[in-house]
Amino acid sequence: MPKEASMDLKQIEYIVKIAETGNITRAAEQLFVTQSALNQQLLKLENALGIKLFYRRKHDLTPTDAGKVYLKYGRQMLIEKREAYNIINDLAQDNLGHLSFTFSRERGLDMFVATYPAFHRQFPGIIVEPHEMRVHNQQLQIAQGYVDLGLVTLSEQQKLADLQYDHIRYEPLLLCLPRKHPLAKDAAPVGTYLEDLPYMDLSAIKELPFVLIYKESTMRSLINRILGAAKIRPYVLFESGSIRALLKIVASGLACTITSAGYIRGKDDVAFYRIPGDPLWEMCTVHKKDTYVSKAMACYKELIVRYFTEKDPLLTNQK
Repeated sequence: MPKEASMDLKQIEYIVKIAETGNITRAAEQLFVTQSALNQQLLKLENALGIKLFYRRKHDLTPTDAGKVYLKYGRQMLIEKREAYNIINDLAQDNLGHLSFTFSRERGLDMFVATYPAFHRQFPGIIVEPHEMRVHNQQLQIAQGYVDLGLVTLSEQQKLADLQYDHIRYEPLLLCLPRKHPLAKDAAPVGTYLEDLPYMDLSAIKELPFVLIYKESTMRSLINRILGAAKIRPYVLFESGSIRALLKIVASGLACTITSAGYIRGKDDVAFYRIPGDPLWEMCTVHKKDTYVSKAMACYKELIVRYFTEKDPLLTNQK
């Protein structure tokens, strides 16, 4: 029978980080403690409980059944601690606390750099912890309570049931060709509204080489669906996490790609075409359902919407 042992919040954070990294060394580095001190904390807790929380396999640690129980309730305690402090800080009106915020690279980072100064002026005592990560990881981190707020772009099918998604805008996916390619002879002029771009039948580009976003991205799953419906098995020169890099290769004349309409501005050497059926995805802010939205989080959500409405709008004639 397990012995009586208190659940210290700092100790819980240590155990959660060990489970997250699967490794004492990596966990200690991220927690800014020594490996020896962290290992002693784990052994002390296991001795107090009278049961092992992790299986040790060489350098990897995986939770035992007891560990999974401890992690389930420990994570919930950390979420409740964060929520309690958010509510108390709002009631105290002292603008103190933390906001953990995650976004994907490139546009997400551009947005953060543009919006953080305004946020800091309004909430100088809030420490913002920004993290760049792919959408799948963002959703998992938010669902598990590690992150407060995210900015994601995804399809309806890729959303998780226990997260709250607040709509910013829909973005169509576009076919991108080198403007000097013979197939782009009817390309629309630079600056053409999305609604006025010409369509291109994907069968026309089935022999062209592609450069594509990496396989694990939410956009890639949509691209694969589009190409699969057109019965195209693309010859892929390379994959990248950088859409801007892909568009530079397209501009050089080496390949084509499919990407979001949010990247259309400033690409004078790229011809953009609508895809039959007008596939699109949705940009949203996301946080865990049924959790308290602090004044700081609400402010940042407003700044994000304003950024994509005023500073980085779609090239569209729709109001």
